[in-house]
Amino acid sequence: MSNYLVAVTDSGFPDLEQEKNILQPLGFAFAEGQCRTASEVAALCRYADAVLTQWAPVTAEAIESFEKCRVIVRYGIGVDNVDLEAAKRKNIPVVNIPDYAIQEVADHTLSLMLAIVRKIPQVVQRVRDGIWEISPCRPIVGLQDKTIGLAGFGNIAKAVLKRAVSFGLKAIAYDPYVDESAMAEWGVEKVDWETLLARSDFLSVHMPLTPATKRMFNEEAFGKMKPTSFLVNTSRGGTVDTEALIDALRDGKIAGAAVDVLEQEPIAPDSPLLKMDNCLVTSHCAWYSESSLLRLQEYAALEIKRLFSGERLLHVVNGVGKI
Repeated sequence: MSNYLVAVTDSGFPDLEQEKNILQPLGFAFAEGQCRTASEVAALCRYADAVLTQWAPVTAEAIESFEKCRVIVRYGIGVDNVDLEAAKRKNIPVVNIPDYAIQEVADHTLSLMLAIVRKIPQVVQRVRDGIWEISPCRPIVGLQDKTIGLAGFGNIAKAVLKRAVSFGLKAIAYDPYVDESAMAEWGVEKVDWETLLARSDFLSVHMPLTPATKRMFNEEAFGKMKPTSFLVNTSRGGTVDTEALIDALRDGKIAGAAVDVLEQEPIAPDSPLLKMDNCLVTSHCAWYSESSLLRLQEYAALEIKRLFSGERLLHVVNGVGKI
Protein backbone atom coordinates (compact mmCIF):
# COMPACT_ATOMS: atom_id res chain seq x y z
CA MET A 1 0.00 0.00 0.00
CA SER A 2 1.29 3.47 -0.89
CA ASN A 3 1.88 5.92 1.93
CA TYR A 4 2.72 8.95 -0.19
CA LEU A 5 2.02 10.43 -3.61
CA VAL A 6 4.53 12.23 -5.80
CA ALA A 7 3.09 14.16 -8.74
CA VAL A 8 5.31 14.63 -11.79
CA THR A 9 3.79 17.62 -13.58
CA ASP A 10 5.77 17.06 -16.80
CA SER A 11 9.10 15.80 -18.09
CA GLY A 12 11.03 15.14 -21.26
CA PHE A 13 12.65 11.96 -19.96
CA PRO A 14 12.29 8.55 -21.63
CA ASP A 15 10.92 7.14 -18.36
CA LEU A 16 10.84 7.71 -14.59
CA GLU A 17 12.62 4.53 -13.54
CA GLN A 18 15.33 6.43 -11.68
CA GLU A 19 12.78 8.23 -9.53
CA LYS A 20 10.71 5.12 -8.95
CA ASN A 21 13.71 3.06 -7.88
CA ILE A 22 14.52 5.66 -5.23
CA LEU A 23 11.04 6.62 -4.01
CA GLN A 24 8.87 3.52 -4.31
CA PRO A 25 10.74 1.72 -1.50
CA LEU A 26 9.67 4.63 0.74
CA GLY A 27 6.04 3.99 -0.13
CA PHE A 28 5.54 6.54 -2.91
CA ALA A 29 3.01 6.13 -5.68
CA PHE A 30 3.39 8.23 -8.83
CA ALA A 31 0.90 10.49 -10.63
CA GLU A 32 2.36 11.42 -14.01
CA GLY A 33 1.27 14.21 -16.32
CA GLN A 34 2.35 16.52 -19.10
CA CYS A 35 0.74 19.65 -17.72
CA ARG A 36 0.69 22.79 -19.85
CA THR A 37 -1.56 25.02 -17.76
CA ALA A 38 -1.84 26.02 -14.12
CA SER A 39 -5.23 24.37 -13.85
CA GLU A 40 -3.75 21.06 -15.05
CA VAL A 41 -0.98 21.37 -12.47
CA ALA A 42 -3.55 22.09 -9.75
CA ALA A 43 -5.64 19.06 -10.65
CA LEU A 44 -2.69 16.66 -10.80
CA CYS A 45 -0.97 17.88 -7.62
CA ARG A 46 -3.91 18.62 -5.32
CA TYR A 47 -3.32 15.60 -3.08
CA ALA A 48 0.37 15.06 -3.76
CA ASP A 49 2.86 14.91 -0.89
CA ALA A 50 5.68 15.99 -3.22
CA VAL A 51 5.86 17.58 -6.65
CA LEU A 52 8.46 17.11 -9.37
CA THR A 53 8.30 19.64 -12.19
CA GLN A 54 10.28 20.50 -15.28
CA TRP A 55 8.57 23.21 -17.36
CA ALA A 56 4.93 23.25 -16.26
CA PRO A 57 3.58 26.53 -14.79
CA VAL A 58 3.52 25.97 -11.03
CA THR A 59 1.81 29.28 -10.39
CA ALA A 60 0.38 30.84 -7.24
CA GLU A 61 -3.07 29.70 -8.35
CA ALA A 62 -1.89 26.11 -8.68
CA ILE A 63 0.05 26.13 -5.41
CA GLU A 64 -2.95 27.46 -3.48
CA SER A 65 -4.81 24.28 -4.42
CA PHE A 66 -2.11 21.97 -3.02
CA GLU A 67 -3.52 20.31 0.10
CA LYS A 68 -0.67 18.05 1.25
CA CYS A 69 2.48 19.14 -0.58
CA ARG A 70 5.67 19.20 1.51
CA VAL A 71 8.21 19.97 -1.24
CA ILE A 72 8.41 21.12 -4.86
CA VAL A 73 11.49 19.96 -6.74
CA ARG A 74 12.38 21.52 -10.07
CA TYR A 75 14.25 19.34 -12.58
CA GLY A 76 17.07 21.78 -13.37
CA ILE A 77 18.70 24.97 -12.16
CA GLY A 78 16.27 27.75 -13.04
CA VAL A 79 13.04 28.01 -11.07
CA ASP A 80 11.22 30.72 -13.00
CA ASN A 81 8.30 28.35 -13.72
CA VAL A 82 7.58 28.11 -9.97
CA ASP A 83 6.06 30.92 -7.91
CA LEU A 84 8.55 30.94 -5.04
CA GLU A 85 6.64 33.40 -2.88
CA ALA A 86 3.38 31.49 -3.19
CA ALA A 87 5.17 28.33 -2.09
CA LYS A 88 6.77 30.21 0.80
CA ARG A 89 3.37 31.45 1.96
CA LYS A 90 2.26 27.82 2.24
CA ASN A 91 5.55 26.85 3.92
CA ILE A 92 6.54 24.61 1.01
CA PRO A 93 10.27 24.49 0.24
CA VAL A 94 11.19 24.80 -3.44
CA VAL A 95 14.34 22.95 -4.41
CA ASN A 96 16.43 23.07 -7.57
CA ILE A 97 19.20 20.80 -8.86
CA PRO A 98 22.17 23.06 -9.54
CA ASP A 99 24.92 20.46 -9.74
CA TYR A 100 23.77 17.84 -12.25
CA ALA A 101 25.23 19.34 -15.46
CA ILE A 102 27.95 21.83 -14.53
CA GLN A 103 30.55 20.23 -16.77
CA GLU A 104 28.18 19.75 -19.69
CA VAL A 105 27.07 23.39 -19.68
CA ALA A 106 30.67 24.57 -19.41
CA ASP A 107 31.65 22.32 -22.33
CA HIS A 108 28.77 23.66 -24.41
CA THR A 109 29.65 27.26 -23.56
CA LEU A 110 33.20 26.88 -24.81
CA SER A 111 31.98 24.91 -27.83
CA LEU A 112 29.65 27.75 -28.79
CA MET A 113 32.34 30.35 -28.23
CA LEU A 114 34.85 28.51 -30.39
CA ALA A 115 32.29 27.82 -33.10
CA ILE A 116 31.14 31.44 -33.43
CA VAL A 117 34.62 32.97 -33.14
CA ARG A 118 36.29 30.46 -35.47
CA LYS A 119 33.27 30.54 -37.82
CA ILE A 120 33.26 26.77 -37.93
CA PRO A 121 29.70 26.29 -39.30
CA GLN A 122 30.42 28.66 -42.21
CA VAL A 123 33.74 27.00 -43.02
CA VAL A 124 32.19 23.54 -42.93
CA GLN A 125 29.41 24.68 -45.27
CA ARG A 126 31.92 26.18 -47.71
CA VAL A 127 33.87 22.92 -47.84
CA ARG A 128 30.62 21.04 -48.49
CA ASP A 129 29.91 23.50 -51.29
CA GLY A 130 33.25 22.65 -52.88
CA ILE A 131 35.08 25.80 -51.71
CA TRP A 132 38.51 25.00 -50.26
CA GLU A 133 40.31 27.94 -48.69
CA ILE A 134 43.17 27.99 -46.20
CA SER A 135 42.11 31.39 -44.81
CA PRO A 136 38.31 31.30 -45.16
CA CYS A 137 35.64 33.65 -43.88
CA ARG A 138 38.05 36.44 -43.00
CA PRO A 139 38.49 37.91 -40.52
CA ILE A 140 38.82 35.22 -37.84
CA VAL A 141 40.40 36.39 -34.58
CA GLY A 142 42.66 34.42 -32.27
CA LEU A 143 41.80 33.80 -28.63
CA GLN A 144 45.20 34.31 -27.07
CA ASP A 145 45.42 37.30 -24.71
CA LYS A 146 41.80 38.23 -25.28
CA THR A 147 39.45 38.84 -22.34
CA ILE A 148 36.54 36.64 -21.40
CA GLY A 149 33.93 38.41 -19.31
CA LEU A 150 31.73 36.34 -17.02
CA ALA A 151 28.31 37.76 -16.18
CA GLY A 152 27.75 35.87 -12.96
CA PHE A 153 30.34 33.87 -11.04
CA GLY A 154 28.69 30.67 -9.84
CA ASN A 155 29.67 27.05 -10.34
CA ILE A 156 29.17 26.98 -14.10
CA ALA A 157 31.06 30.23 -14.64
CA LYS A 158 33.97 28.78 -12.66
CA ALA A 159 33.93 25.63 -14.79
CA VAL A 160 33.92 27.82 -17.92
CA LEU A 161 36.85 29.79 -16.48
CA LYS A 162 38.92 26.63 -16.01
CA ARG A 163 38.48 25.81 -19.69
CA ALA A 164 38.95 29.38 -20.91
CA VAL A 165 42.34 29.92 -19.31
CA SER A 166 43.71 26.92 -21.22
CA PHE A 167 43.10 28.96 -24.40
CA GLY A 168 45.19 31.83 -23.05
CA LEU A 169 42.24 34.03 -22.12
CA LYS A 170 42.31 36.61 -19.34
CA ALA A 171 39.19 36.77 -17.18
CA ILE A 172 37.03 39.47 -15.63
CA ALA A 173 33.71 38.94 -13.91
CA TYR A 174 30.64 40.82 -12.71
CA ASP A 175 28.65 39.40 -9.82
CA PRO A 176 27.30 41.68 -7.08
CA TYR A 177 26.98 38.70 -4.73
CA VAL A 178 30.63 37.56 -4.91
CA ASP A 179 33.35 39.65 -3.29
CA GLU A 180 36.61 40.70 -4.85
CA SER A 181 38.80 38.38 -2.78
CA ALA A 182 36.78 35.31 -3.74
CA MET A 183 37.24 36.13 -7.42
CA ALA A 184 40.92 36.88 -6.91
CA GLU A 185 41.41 33.34 -5.60
CA TRP A 186 40.39 32.18 -9.08
CA GLY A 187 42.68 34.67 -10.81
CA VAL A 188 39.71 36.76 -11.90
CA GLU A 189 39.37 40.53 -11.74
CA LYS A 190 36.07 41.69 -10.26
CA VAL A 191 34.56 44.53 -12.31
CA ASP A 192 31.35 46.51 -12.40
CA TRP A 193 28.65 46.10 -15.04
CA GLU A 194 29.84 48.93 -17.26
CA THR A 195 33.40 47.65 -17.25
CA LEU A 196 32.29 44.12 -18.05
CA LEU A 197 30.50 45.36 -21.15
CA ALA A 198 33.32 47.64 -22.27
CA ARG A 199 36.27 45.28 -21.81
CA SER A 200 34.97 41.81 -22.71
CA ASP A 201 36.04 40.31 -26.02
CA PHE A 202 33.88 37.27 -25.28
CA LEU A 203 31.02 37.80 -22.83
CA SER A 204 29.58 34.64 -21.33
CA VAL A 205 26.27 34.87 -19.46
CA HIS A 206 25.78 32.83 -16.27
CA MET A 207 22.95 34.63 -14.47
CA PRO A 208 19.70 33.41 -12.98
CA LEU A 209 16.53 34.97 -14.32
CA THR A 210 15.18 37.42 -11.74
CA PRO A 211 13.39 40.76 -12.00
CA ALA A 212 16.81 42.40 -11.68
CA THR A 213 18.45 40.37 -14.48
CA LYS A 214 15.53 40.27 -16.91
CA ARG A 215 16.69 41.76 -20.24
CA MET A 216 19.91 43.07 -18.69
CA PHE A 217 21.40 42.62 -22.13
CA ASN A 218 19.31 45.25 -23.85
CA GLU A 219 19.87 47.98 -26.44
CA GLU A 220 21.82 50.09 -23.96
CA ALA A 221 24.07 47.19 -22.93
CA PHE A 222 24.87 46.16 -26.49
CA GLY A 223 25.71 49.76 -27.28
CA LYS A 224 28.45 49.67 -24.64
CA MET A 225 30.08 46.47 -25.91
CA LYS A 226 32.97 46.34 -28.35
CA PRO A 227 31.93 46.00 -32.01
CA THR A 228 34.45 43.12 -32.15
CA SER A 229 32.95 41.29 -29.16
CA PHE A 230 30.92 38.08 -29.00
CA LEU A 231 28.05 37.16 -26.67
CA VAL A 232 27.49 33.59 -25.46
CA ASN A 233 24.41 32.70 -23.39
CA THR A 234 23.88 29.27 -21.84
CA SER A 235 22.06 30.51 -18.72
CA ARG A 236 18.53 31.92 -19.01
CA GLY A 237 17.02 33.25 -22.21
CA GLY A 238 15.19 36.07 -20.46
CA THR A 239 18.44 37.79 -19.50
CA VAL A 240 18.84 38.87 -23.15
CA ASP A 241 16.37 41.10 -25.00
CA THR A 242 15.91 39.16 -28.24
CA GLU A 243 14.95 42.13 -30.39
CA ALA A 244 17.87 44.14 -29.06
CA LEU A 245 20.19 41.23 -29.87
CA ILE A 246 18.87 41.06 -33.43
CA ASP A 247 19.43 44.79 -33.87
CA ALA A 248 22.92 44.61 -32.35
CA LEU A 249 23.94 41.86 -34.75
CA ARG A 250 22.42 43.62 -37.76
CA ASP A 251 23.93 46.99 -36.90
CA GLY A 252 27.39 45.70 -36.05
CA LYS A 253 27.23 46.70 -32.38
CA ILE A 254 28.73 43.28 -31.62
CA ALA A 255 30.52 40.83 -33.91
CA GLY A 256 28.48 37.74 -33.10
CA ALA A 257 26.39 35.75 -30.68
CA ALA A 258 25.91 32.10 -29.81
CA VAL A 259 22.93 31.23 -27.63
CA ASP A 260 21.45 28.04 -26.24
CA VAL A 261 18.54 29.81 -24.52
CA LEU A 262 16.03 32.40 -25.66
CA GLU A 263 13.16 34.46 -24.28
CA GLN A 264 10.70 32.37 -26.27
CA GLU A 265 11.37 28.69 -26.87
CA PRO A 266 11.33 27.01 -29.25
CA ILE A 267 12.60 29.75 -31.53
CA ALA A 268 10.21 30.86 -34.28
CA PRO A 269 11.16 29.32 -37.65
CA ASP A 270 11.19 32.79 -39.24
CA SER A 271 13.41 34.37 -36.56
CA PRO A 272 16.10 36.61 -38.09
CA LEU A 273 18.62 34.96 -35.77
CA LEU A 274 18.40 31.77 -37.80
CA LYS A 275 19.37 33.58 -40.98
CA MET A 276 22.42 35.41 -39.63
CA ASP A 277 25.92 34.06 -40.26
CA ASN A 278 27.11 35.82 -37.12
CA CYS A 279 24.64 34.01 -34.85
CA LEU A 280 24.44 30.40 -33.70
CA VAL A 281 21.39 28.98 -31.91
CA THR A 282 21.22 25.60 -30.20
CA SER A 283 18.10 24.08 -28.70
CA HIS A 284 18.48 24.58 -24.91
CA CYS A 285 20.60 21.45 -24.87
CA ALA A 286 23.73 22.66 -23.08
CA TRP A 287 22.77 20.61 -20.05
CA TYR A 288 22.42 17.36 -21.91
CA SER A 289 24.53 14.24 -21.94
CA GLU A 290 23.36 10.73 -21.21
CA SER A 291 25.15 10.97 -17.86
CA SER A 292 23.62 14.31 -16.86
CA LEU A 293 20.16 13.09 -17.84
CA LEU A 294 20.40 10.29 -15.32
CA ARG A 295 21.97 12.54 -12.67
CA LEU A 296 19.14 15.06 -12.97
CA GLN A 297 16.48 12.45 -12.35
CA GLU A 298 18.45 10.82 -9.56
CA TYR A 299 19.33 14.04 -7.73
CA ALA A 300 15.74 15.31 -7.93
CA ALA A 301 14.36 12.11 -6.43
CA LEU A 302 17.03 12.10 -3.73
CA GLU A 303 15.87 15.51 -2.50
CA ILE A 304 12.40 14.10 -1.88
CA LYS A 305 13.93 11.04 -0.21
CA ARG A 306 15.94 13.31 2.10
CA LEU A 307 12.87 15.20 3.28
CA PHE A 308 10.79 12.09 3.91
CA SER A 309 13.71 10.39 5.66
CA GLY A 310 14.14 13.26 8.11
CA GLU A 311 17.25 14.68 6.45
CA ARG A 312 18.03 18.25 5.41
CA LEU A 313 17.23 19.39 1.88
CA LEU A 314 20.36 20.46 0.01
CA HIS A 315 19.24 23.16 -2.40
CA VAL A 316 16.28 25.18 -1.08
CA VAL A 317 15.79 28.34 -3.17
CA ASN A 318 12.89 30.06 -1.40
CA GLY A 319 14.21 29.99 2.16
CA VAL A 320 11.64 27.59 3.63
CA GLY A 321 13.22 25.35 6.26
CA LYS A 322 16.70 26.44 5.19
CA ILE A 323 19.31 26.26 7.91
